Amino acid sequence: MAHYLIFLGSTRTSTPPAPTRLGERVSKACLRLLSAQRDTTAEIIDPLSLDLSGSFKPHFAYSASTVPDDLDALAMKIDQADGYVMVSPEYNHAMSPALSHLLNHFGASLFAFKPSAIVTYSMGQWGGTRAAVNMRSFLSELGCLPVSAMIHIPKAHEALDNDGQFHAEQERWEGYFGRTLVQLMWWANAAKAYKAEQDPTRLSPAINQTPSQRDAPPCQ
Repeated sequence: MAHYLIFLGSTRTSTPPAPTRLGERVSKACLRLLSAQRDTTAEIIDPLSLDLSGSFKPHFAYSASTVPDDLDALAMKIDQADGYVMVSPEYNHAMSPALSHLLNHFGASLFAFKPSAIVTYSMGQWGGTRAAVNMRSFLSELGCLPVSAMIHIPKAHEALDNDGQFHAEQERWEGYFGRTLVQLMWWANAAKAYKAEQDPTRLSPAINQTPSQRDAPPCQ
């Protein structure tokens, strides 16, 4: 059984514009399509369910006895998940500050050696594509390398209803989402299978060196 976390990259609760949290529709669509796959489960991570309003302090900066329960519970979910879907609107040609703020609370070791998928949306014609460029480098540095195919949803308020169902052209939209989600699941399954054979955290830095290179004395 594979499990995926869908990070909803929005904390906006005020209007205009409306609907207030368009990202909920996009996240629900991802949840529905992923959960429909065999041996696959998924859940949405909503930043509004966490108390991140205080001064910034990441999960790894707390001692085990003082870490907030909700932060610790999410850290465990991140560590146990097989892959991630990152859903973001576009802010000034970049990813959502709500999403980056949430993800920055956790160390890269929790995300490492697992894939992610980039999903962006907007009420305009570009679907948040410029945010996706920024997200590639961010997620790569975090350790959960994004798959090649991405999802961009222009005029998302017209494409999706409140339950994450497509208003029209359902087959076309589901095929478009599916291309990215299939890549995510393939890489997640491949990574999980290989990690069962070889723990990536125990690989030697000299793994690609020839015997003569490994035996050579260090440079002076």
